[in-house]
Amino acid sequence: MTYLRLFVRLSRPFFLLGAAFFYALGVGIARYLGTPIDWGLYALGQAWVTALQLSTHYLNEYYDAPADAHNPNRTFFTGGSGALAPGNLPRFVALVAAITTLAVTASFTGLLFHKTEVSLTLILLLMLSFMGAFFYSVPPVKLVASGYGELTASIVVANLLPTFAFVLQYGQLHRLLAMTTFPLLALHLAMLLVFNLTDYAADLRHGKRTLIVRMGWQAGMLLHNILVLSAFLLFALAMVFGLPLGIGLPCFLSLPLGLFQIWQMRRIAAGAKPNWKALTLTATALLGSVVYLLTFTYWTR
Repeated sequence: MTYLRLFVRLSRPFFLLGAAFFYALGVGIARYLGTPIDWGLYALGQAWVTALQLSTHYLNEYYDAPADAHNPNRTFFTGGSGALAPGNLPRFVALVAAITTLAVTASFTGLLFHKTEVSLTLILLLMLSFMGAFFYSVPPVKLVASGYGELTASIVVANLLPTFAFVLQYGQLHRLLAMTTFPLLALHLAMLLVFNLTDYAADLRHGKRTLIVRMGWQAGMLLHNILVLSAFLLFALAMVFGLPLGIGLPCFLSLPLGLFQIWQMRRIAAGAKPNWKALTLTATALLGSVVYLLTFTYWTR
């Protein structure tokens, strides 16, 4: 049972649940526009996303294990499972799991092409999602250590994933996608900057050039604050240009949480002792609450 629990931690179920909400958001937009939901296709698309996401988790753990073993700040929310730490699972387990899930992803891709009408849009979404997920951790590209990994991950999760789910059901793109997902891109990137900040010292020591390492912690904190405020500004602009008020206004229920997150970041920048658990929890809750409010609204209207 100990090894089973470690393998579950290696799989990062919390992040799998988050991706499931983003996927449900995309399908919810299609439902809101009057498209009957193909539940078999829904399940197949979600299975493809989960398999690809698992392969990313396993590859990331495999390649980052040496550096992460010396990082005391890795937490449940920042993604550090600790499953490959000395005395736990052997490192090769992550590699075998990654190869297996990549094979499963390939099988689900074939099923998708068989079950749905193949379009250039769908092919591009599959290719871009796979390339972003695979090269996030795998050398020689290894985007996570280049300073571009955070942006790539945010685009894949916040933009491509809901768009993929939407196109599977609706068949083509719609302007509601951009209005809904671009603010989420800003919030997702802000959350990853918080995760980077907790790992800043360890990443700097091991030469892992994350976005906040490349920018410097002060510029990274400033960018974080700008991204949080920009997300709500984008929702406001989207409502001006056609996003229904009933969809956009509920998102502002999370604004106090965003302001609290900025206040926490400003205190740390001013020299206050950081509470990493509180900061990462707030960043995760902010993104999660906005995604939940959007998904719930699209599915119930």
